[in-house]
This record gives sequence, C-alpha cells and structure tokens, in this order.
Amino acid sequence: MSRPAPDATSSDTDGADFSLRSIAVPAYGPTIIAAIGSGAIVPIVALSALDLGASPSVAALTVGLGLIAELFFAVPAGALVHRVGERRALLWASAVDAVGAFVALTAPSLTVLMATVFAMGFTSSVFSVARQAYLIDAVPTTMRARALSTLGGVNRIGMFIGPFIGAPIIHFWGPRAGFAVAVAAGLGAAALVQFGPDLTAAHEAQAKADPGDRVQVSTARVLWDHRSTYLTLGLGIMVIGAARSARLVLLPLWAEHVGLSASTTAIIFGIVGGVEMLLFYPAGSVMDRFGRIWVAVPCVVLLGVGMLSLPLTHSALAVTLVALVAAVGNGMGSGIVMTLGADSAPEWGRSQFLGGWRFVSVVGGSGSPALISLITAQAGLAAACVSLGGLALAGTGWLAYWVPRFDPVRRAAREGSVTR
Repeated sequence: MSRPAPDATSSDTDGADFSLRSIAVPAYGPTIIAAIGSGAIVPIVALSALDLGASPSVAALTVGLGLIAELFFAVPAGALVHRVGERRALLWASAVDAVGAFVALTAPSLTVLMATVFAMGFTSSVFSVARQAYLIDAVPTTMRARALSTLGGVNRIGMFIGPFIGAPIIHFWGPRAGFAVAVAAGLGAAALVQFGPDLTAAHEAQAKADPGDRVQVSTARVLWDHRSTYLTLGLGIMVIGAARSARLVLLPLWAEHVGLSASTTAIIFGIVGGVEMLLFYPAGSVMDRFGRIWVAVPCVVLLGVGMLSLPLTHSALAVTLVALVAAVGNGMGSGIVMTLGADSAPEWGRSQFLGGWRFVSVVGGSGSPALISLITAQAGLAAACVSLGGLALAGTGWLAYWVPRFDPVRRAAREGSVTR
C-alpha cells in the first residue's frame, strides 16, 4: 500500500519564516524562460506546417500533436521524474526541448516537423510534473497554493512575452525562425537548472537514505491505490480543464461569427491575458487563507457564465466584456489544478501520482474541443456555447462537494477547533 500524504500541518511552523523570494530563481526562473520559448512558437506551428506543404487540416493536426503527446505521455512523465529526480528531469526536459526546437527550425519535411512537435509534448509533460513535485517539497503547506499559483502565473507571463520576442525574428526570417527563440529558451532553462541553486539536494539525499517505496513502488500501483481520488476530485479537475479549453475555442469562433476581424480578436485576447496575469497571486492567497473551494468554484462558475453569455453578444465591446468575465474566472483559478493535485498526492510515489493527475487534467482539456466540434456540426455554435457553459456550471456542484474533503486548510481548521 502507498504511504499516506504528509500531515497538512506538518510544515506550518516553518511557513512563518518562509518567503517565496528564497526559491524564486530555482523554482520560477526555468519556468518563465521555457514559457517564453513556448509562447514564441505557439503562433507559428501551423504556419510552419503550411510552409512545408501541409493542407489547412493537416496544419491544424500538427498544432494538436503537442496536446496529444501531453495526454499520451503524462503518466510516463511522472514515472520518469520519480526515477531520475526532479532536478535531473528538468535538465533533460529543457535540453531535449532545445534540440527539438532546433530540429523544427531546420526541418526538411512536414513529417520531421510533426514528429518534433509530438516529441516536445513529452518534454512539456516532464517539465511540468518535475516543477510541481519540486515545489511540493520546497514550500510549506501553508504557502503551497501561493507557490503553485505563482508558478502558473509566471508561466502565463512567459507565454505572453514569447510572441512579442518572436515577432521581429519571424518578420525578418520567416515563420520557422520563431523556433530559434525556443532553442535559446531551452538552453537557458537547462543552464539555470544546471548552474543555479539546487534546493532538491536535501530531499534527494533523504530519499537515498530511506528509499523505501521511492525505489520499489510501481506507477501502476500508485495509480491503482489512488483510483478513488482520480474518480472523485479528478472528475472535478476534468471539468476545470474542459471549461478552460472550451473558452479558448469558443471565443475566437464566436468573434468570427459576429464579424470581428482577426486583429480585433487578437486585441481581445491580449486584454484577457493581461487580466489573468494580475490575478494569480491573489488567487493563491485566497486558497491558502480561506480554502481551495473559494477559488475552485468561482473559477468554473465565471467560465461557465462567460460561455453561456457569448450567444448574447453581437459587438466587439460585448464580446470583450463577456471574455473579461471568463478571464477573471480563469485568472482566479491560476494554480488550482496543481494545488489540488499537491493536496492529494502521497508522500511516496508523488511524481507518479502527479503524472496521473496531469493525464486527468489534459483529458478534460482535450475533450472539450471535440465536443464543441460535434455540437456545432449538429446544432450550431450558439448551442455549443450554451452546452459547454451549462456543463461547467453543473460541474461546480461536484467540485463543491469534493474539494473540501481534500483541503488541508479545512482539515487544519477542524483539527484546531477539536484541540481547543
């Protein structure tokens, strides 16, 4: 059997003197650098595929290969991090990402580009699981949500900056030149992991001194032992992932449906991104002080209301206002999936559990675009907006029931009241 997760209050004493600034470079430096590289290539994958002779449908498939790889490799990524350790996994993922970006930059054919995009989906999973596992060990439980919401926030900041860094390079040397930014970002992240402060040494030394389940536990056993968590709280995580992904699909489609230009849609997305970046730390603070439910439920409610309201909009201003409602919800939910995963993760087999957690999240995120496509084909885009918005609101009841049962803030409050 897997060992239980550590007591939620075990690190509360340490939290009084802990500051996120003390781990800013090793915890967040590689993340923001890698995110800049990812942000630079997001707009150019489809364009690069078209440049290599792909049809529009094949170009769209090429873009989706990264997400497919993240789904396919989420569990193996957790197993790899468990085997080699967080720091080494981060180093390998960053270096391989740089190699992959260089191959994409010089790809002689569409097949090579598609294979590279798929491979980079694997490195993305490894990087995400390793970074999350590291923060669980490095940060007191009392500051866990703030640490993980900040991780989500710096990732968004990097994704926001990336396209602006890549734009002049793409302008002068063509779409695939944007991969050069990802090459530099991968190398920079790897260098920071290799030569920067190492705060995982103490944890890894302890694991070697008392290896226990860290060596012997299998990934299949970890997933099986925690199947009830995946089938309860995990279904709520799928709802969050589906709502977030659906918003990104429905908003541009509806903007085009009401006649907005591509540039106007891009401006709306820029405004939305700015609002989301402002909310990541307040979201973490609320989770740490009052409990996870005060972020999880409002996040999904506002995303659902935003999608339900889209069919009522017919102008740029109206679409922007509705997008801002959803953006506030998504911004408030910064780090919520990682935080709930950290709260649920066992002490031993943690990385393997987090790989399964990432799989559940990606299933939700990858499933909603397919559902939108099906509903739109049968009943129209407005019906898809209403259906996905209604699904999100229905999922809030499930979250409201299960999130408090895994919440260390609630648990600590109950234990404190019993002691008194």
